[in-house]
Amino acid sequence: MVDQFEASNDATLTLTPAQERIPTVVVDDAHVIYRVHKGAGGGTSPVAALRRLVTRTSAPEVREVHAVKGVTFTAYRGEAIGLIGSNGSGKSTLLRAIAGLLPVNRGAVYTQGQPSLLGVNAALLNDLSGERNVTLGCLAMGMSPAEVQRETPGIIEFSGINERGDFASLPMRTYSSGMAARLRFSIAAAKKHDVLLIDEALATGDKGFRKRSEQRVRELRESAGTVFLVSHQLSSVRDTCERTIWLESGVLRMDGPTDEVIRAYEAYANSK
Repeated sequence: MVDQFEASNDATLTLTPAQERIPTVVVDDAHVIYRVHKGAGGGTSPVAALRRLVTRTSAPEVREVHAVKGVTFTAYRGEAIGLIGSNGSGKSTLLRAIAGLLPVNRGAVYTQGQPSLLGVNAALLNDLSGERNVTLGCLAMGMSPAEVQRETPGIIEFSGINERGDFASLPMRTYSSGMAARLRFSIAAAKKHDVLLIDEALATGDKGFRKRSEQRVRELRESAGTVFLVSHQLSSVRDTCERTIWLESGVLRMDGPTDEVIRAYEAYANSK
């Protein structure tokens, strides 16, 4: 279950530091379970079912994968939170559950507003130009046509796709995967978000783009948003996140200051 909650009207008042911790995401004993179909049947589609009937093979075996196991934490306005862990530890699954793209089987996820998930596979239209994709992406985020016109040159400049020619006018299918990922990040980062979920999107591009991206994450955080960053580049997490959550095999192993959590994770990784 994923619910949205509204911040109290009192949030606009001048608050003491102890009172300013306004929750934006509450994950309460969340469990996410995948059901994986495997076996001789080769799938669950109508075509696969017909193939099994003709070849007299059995239905595929269904196996459950417990990807997130009882994770609980609260994120607050103005935080940038890193999510780290080994491959398959449940980081991306947890982000998708927070975004409302995956249901939780047990427990609950509560969010303020609609979280925005930015990943390296975010959809762009390959037959349209980069500039046209910027327009559509900004309109989809709720910008007015005037805002889109004003923001588009800066988005294209930030992405760096025109550094080696006028790629903004070319179809997206002519872009490298890195160029497309940089453009996706630039579009999403052009708008202030209550909750922005970033899944490996800062791993693309050169050192200059990564620095611009990390600075933009800090700006989003300082403008009262909450940012979650999944990255295997621990340096990016160190540079942008003051708090880090470590997941391992779907279990929350540690939640605390970034330097402490990363040291513990590195010691664990080096011991394997």
